[in-house]
Amino acid sequence: MLYQRTVAKKVTVTGIGIHSGKKVTCVLHPAEADFGIQFKRIDLGNVDNLRACAEIVGATENNTTLGSGENAVHTVEHLLSVLYGLGINNCFIEINGPEVPIMDGSGASFIFILKETGIATLNTSKKFMVILEPVEVRLDDKWAKIEPAAQLIIDSTIVFPHPIIKTQNLEFEFSCENFINHIGRARTFGLFKDVDMLKRRGLIKGGSLDNAVVLDDYKVINQEGLRFKDEFIRHKILDVIGDISLLGHEIAGKITTYKSGHNLHNMLCRKVLDTPSSFQIVSASSLEKEAVQAFELPRALAPSFH
Repeated sequence: MLYQRTVAKKVTVTGIGIHSGKKVTCVLHPAEADFGIQFKRIDLGNVDNLRACAEIVGATENNTTLGSGENAVHTVEHLLSVLYGLGINNCFIEINGPEVPIMDGSGASFIFILKETGIATLNTSKKFMVILEPVEVRLDDKWAKIEPAAQLIIDSTIVFPHPIIKTQNLEFEFSCENFINHIGRARTFGLFKDVDMLKRRGLIKGGSLDNAVVLDDYKVINQEGLRFKDEFIRHKILDVIGDISLLGHEIAGKITTYKSGHNLHNMLCRKVLDTPSSFQIVSASSLEKEAVQAFELPRALAPSFH
């Protein structure tokens, strides 16, 4: 049996929002089975919780935002990706500002913090969304689709007119261990020439070489260089996992993206949810072993029973 998971105890994370530039503190609390992932803006007084689901995604420009207007939480994708990557289904997240801290621009800090905090197993089976038929969305020359597969596979392609990035493709077979080793450490990235334009649009006020890979016209300008030679496409897959987690369940299906972004990922999620014939929600106990085995954690992260 593959059981639902939560954090073993309360843990606090503090950092800067990459777009807002504001110092923000998140407190992750254990939650009961079937609670899901929910955010609460504690700086706004008595406002509704924001459940991490595709239907309440608002803005998708350079990040994924839950909610709209004042009661919103921006840049949720990296934290959501790590929670999915570690098989954590249930967590209550209090946040005292508008944006999840960017940390180092990847999921590595969140992985480290959750490793130290611990992961607890709940006495309720995980539920999987099994994809039964293909669903596809397109926007100009960009597209994303999901189709049947025994476990989660992500095949992503990015195309950038830059000599370091060019066209990169990676097919990633999901497992918690693969996520930790090959995806979680990949940082967000951007072009130095776009900095002024993005700041005029109210974005990347907290951006720096400490939380993003930055490229000039020819090279990476971060002194330490890249963590992987194809760090750019690995970060895209990190984003895809975070955005697709908003379907609300572990996924058995293959996702293929071409030049996609947060908007297209959300369009795909919404179309899946609007097409009931395209999926079935099943208990983990009725799944192929590949999908279940993917959520085995490395020994250092093995969850305690809660």
